[in-house]
Amino acid sequence: MKVLSRIYMFLVFGLLYAPIIVLVLFSFNRAGSFNNYSEFSFYWYKELFRDSTALDALKNSLILAVLSSVIATLIGTLAAYGISRMRNRYVKTVITSVTNIPMMNPDIVTGVSMMLLFAAAAAIPFLAVEMGFWTMLIAHTTFNLPYVVLSVLPKFKQMDKHLTEAALDLGCTPAKTFLKIELPFIMPGVVSGLMLGFTLSLDDFVISHFVSSSDFKTLPLYVYNQTAHEVKFSMYALCALMVFAILLLMILVNFVGSGGEKTKKKKKKTI
Repeated sequence: MKVLSRIYMFLVFGLLYAPIIVLVLFSFNRAGSFNNYSEFSFYWYKELFRDSTALDALKNSLILAVLSSVIATLIGTLAAYGISRMRNRYVKTVITSVTNIPMMNPDIVTGVSMMLLFAAAAAIPFLAVEMGFWTMLIAHTTFNLPYVVLSVLPKFKQMDKHLTEAALDLGCTPAKTFLKIELPFIMPGVVSGLMLGFTLSLDDFVISHFVSSSDFKTLPLYVYNQTAHEVKFSMYALCALMVFAILLLMILVNFVGSGGEKTKKKKKKTI
């Protein structure tokens, strides 16, 4: 059974990571072809930094991903806090279920519904709604919210409620109790929700396609437009750089998390 389980895990990880490995390897292929590997070169990385349109699309994607993930993290953390404080079990269950609905909806349904919402808002005389950056920011923040709530809410459930009660009894205000006691405890969930929102926003194509405009294009939209002709090999170099950046970010987050756990253990031993 152990041999079969190892073979199964090897196949699963092979199917997941083989395309990424191939992409990274061929991004260094000077020939610019998948048929032959001529020589190892950084030629396509140099070409990437000469492509101003691709760099503008990357900049737009990063700005959109950072802003939408930060806003969604702030709102989602407060929403998780409110849900965790609800006393009525049935209302709490209903709200939690409603919060999870956008995650189960197909992206095309969310994209079309957001497009219709903005089109209806544009029909109102005193609302100057135009498709572009702001509509994409609202849409990305909206579909990021449930993932942040899903990441933060379990941390509130794991937390010992006696800690907050003790802090309140000792004279802390609710705001100070949240900042000093609860926020440090739920921080791993907040960080994971932030990272998840960032990666989802950076990767999104379907919803962005419905609420975008010609003057604001993200990287997925730019790559999709290239598929009508031929994708440049510089795009493989860009994807490889994104893989390296996300890998580095994951390593840093895990390092910070392990450092925090060691600090907590030292505090417990001291106490």
